[in-house]
Amino acid sequence: MWIIDRAFVFALVAASSFTPVYVLDFCQNTDADCHRHDAASNNQPSPQTVKSRWNRNVSHLLHDLDQFKVSCRKLIESFPLDEVDGNFVRTVKNCLFSKCIPTPLKGPLRLAAVSKDVIEEILDLDMAVTQSEDFLRYVSGDRLFPGSEPLAHRYGGHQFGYWAGQLGDGRAHFLGQYSNRKGEIWELQLKGSGKTPYSRSGDGRAVIRSSVREFLCSEAMHFLGVPTSRAASLTVSDEPVVRDQFYNGNVKTERGAVVLRLTKSWFRIGSLEILAQSGETDLLRKLLNFMIDQHFSYISLSDPEKYVVFYSTVVNETAHLIAQWMSVGFAHGVCNTDNFSLLSITIDYGPFGFMESYDPNFVPNASDDEGRYSIGAQAQVGLFNLEKLLAALRPVLTQIQQKRAQIILKGYADLYQMRIHQLFKAKLGLLGEDENDRYLIAFLLKMMEDTQSDFTMTFRQLSEVSAEQLLNMNFTQMWALDDLLSHLLFSDWLNMYLLRLSRWCDKHEHLLLIASNISQT
Repeated sequence: MWIIDRAFVFALVAASSFTPVYVLDFCQNTDADCHRHDAASNNQPSPQTVKSRWNRNVSHLLHDLDQFKVSCRKLIESFPLDEVDGNFVRTVKNCLFSKCIPTPLKGPLRLAAVSKDVIEEILDLDMAVTQSEDFLRYVSGDRLFPGSEPLAHRYGGHQFGYWAGQLGDGRAHFLGQYSNRKGEIWELQLKGSGKTPYSRSGDGRAVIRSSVREFLCSEAMHFLGVPTSRAASLTVSDEPVVRDQFYNGNVKTERGAVVLRLTKSWFRIGSLEILAQSGETDLLRKLLNFMIDQHFSYISLSDPEKYVVFYSTVVNETAHLIAQWMSVGFAHGVCNTDNFSLLSITIDYGPFGFMESYDPNFVPNASDDEGRYSIGAQAQVGLFNLEKLLAALRPVLTQIQQKRAQIILKGYADLYQMRIHQLFKAKLGLLGEDENDRYLIAFLLKMMEDTQSDFTMTFRQLSEVSAEQLLNMNFTQMWALDDLLSHLLFSDWLNMYLLRLSRWCDKHEHLLLIASNISQT
């Protein structure tokens, strides 16, 4: 009975699905003889051959890139643009965007990877078009999609706790909005596509190393169920780009790359902060109304409390997002306000990392000497960022509304604790409610920290281990649990865990009998 019980418990929390990312070509060696999209290339399969590989009904997909159109008109017509023309670094006032054309990468280009899910399910394109020269030129910034009027976004932000002033898209270009067949509107952006008025001292480029990480992680996070921006493609080049990877003076020449990434909105907390800090209250109100109208449709623009409701939503969703980060061992690395989305999704993948051995002090960012953005500090940093969001909203809030918003902010910690409790209960297969669950979870995490047990594999192996193995504490070929077994208090925790599972099973035996009958049919 116990084996059936436990199988049922974990069956409820173990469901997952994966969609492949198709790697078309990637060369680490600059001298390697690998495919290049240039005049000398003659070894690529035809679009017809590529199309047949997926052998599915794609009649609803676009087979011609000339049919794929984006538009910047909604943003251009909603907000004033930078009155100064020209792609040079400057202080920008009284606008949200500057017109700016991408700078194409130099040398032969290679399409290193595309996400089939993004290409087909979001952009409505047949995968066959990704093999064309036109596709490569569009996604690398060498050619503009029909309807595109590229923009660079002006925003500010608090970086490592201090106001940094004007920041903005220093190496990214907004290409336009795409409305897909599902009625969704996605904003397309190139990263690594050249200098903008917001580049400061940067060169406007991204290197292969960081671009591969962003491409892979944004897609992985999506399929882990974590709200995130998406990545459509990764283009690599031979253009030399100089970087000091570890900020230790050891400068190296790397190769440039461009990622085509997309999300429902690229506006972030820093988008509002720069307007509040500059006293541009009318534009601040206009941006807030735009966000509410486009992305918070349940909030009426005629509601005098609309900004408070908006703030309450962002507080709630930010608490949930960070709890989801923690549940998969994700450390963003640079949780500045300019990297926190107003839609509470994960954006701007930089020096992120996934925790291996459980360590609340894990810091993936080599430049974060004080550990401000350690994985264990992310919830507190979220609170700091929401405080700065409230400060940015103050010019449009009455005194009474500011007090209400402050009360909402005080509820952030409870929201976070509630959500992370739910997530870790699910990771342990704990159904129903038990007053000792918080202690059970905290007890496990403390043992994992003491034994440096692997975060991901500990939970995975707990979900796969048999009842007999648990009872006998026999974890052959289960190295993460074997590490945990070395803790002096492991048997105490295990007894609590088994008792907790059995109590729920005893209360719901009729459900288990139903599940058992279903599994046998």
